[in-house]
Amino acid sequence: MARRRRRWLRRPQGSTEHIAAGVTALAVATLLARATTAGARASAEHWPVLAALAASALVGITVRRVLRGTADRARTARPAALRLSLSGIDALDDQEFEFALRDLLVRDGWTARKVGRQGDQAADVIGQHPALGRIVLQAKHTTVGGKVGSPVMYQVKGTAGPVHGADIAVVVTNGSVTRDAKSWGDKHQVRWVDRERLRLWAEHGVALHELLHLAARRPRRGAGPVARPFRPQHPETAQERSHSAP
Repeated sequence: MARRRRRWLRRPQGSTEHIAAGVTALAVATLLARATTAGARASAEHWPVLAALAASALVGITVRRVLRGTADRARTARPAALRLSLSGIDALDDQEFEFALRDLLVRDGWTARKVGRQGDQAADVIGQHPALGRIVLQAKHTTVGGKVGSPVMYQVKGTAGPVHGADIAVVVTNGSVTRDAKSWGDKHQVRWVDRERLRLWAEHGVALHELLHLAARRPRRGAGPVARPFRPQHPETAQERSHSAP
C-alpha cells in the first residue's frame, strides 16, 4: 500500500504529464474563481438581508448584556436601599421580625439566614462576614413599652460562642433594654440594639458594624490579611423568602 501511495504522489514526468497537470490546475482555479464570483454576486444581491441578520444578532447580544447588567444592578440596589420603619417593625409578628433582621444583615454585607425556631438556643439569625466573623442575633419582638432584662443576656452569652461558634452576640429588640442588662452586656461582650439603635439601623441605614463599633478580627497565625473594606455580598445567598418594608 505504501509503494502504491508513493507512485500516485510522484512528480509529473514528461511533457504529456506536465500538460495534464497544468490543465487540471487551471480547471480547479477556474472553478474556485467561479464559486467566488457567484458568492460575491449573491452577497451583492442579498446584502440587505445579510446586513439585517447581522444587525439583529448584534442587537440581540446588546439587549442581553443590558438586561443582565440591569438585573445585576437591581439586585445590588435592593438590599443597599432597604429601609424599615419602626412603625412597620412594630406591626410584624415574631417570625417576620426575624426575617427583617436577616435582611438588614444582608444589606450590610453579611451572608445571613434565619434559624429561629423552638429550641434554637438563643439564636434567631446567624450571619457570616469575611472580616467580622460569625454573628448571632437573638430577636426580642415586643410591644413598644416592653423591656428586655438581664436573663436574656445571660442566655445569649451562654450559647453564642459554645453552641453556635459566634464571634459576636447581639440582642435586638423593638422595645427597650434595662439598665442592668445594658451594663452586664457591655461588660461581657453581649451587644444590644434597643429601639433607638434599631431606628438608626433599620430606618436610617446605618450599618450594624458601624452602629456597634465592631472591629475586624485579627488574622490567626498563618492566615492571610483581614479583608477590607467592607463590601456587600450578593443578596441571593439567602434561601428564605425576602422581607420588604410594609
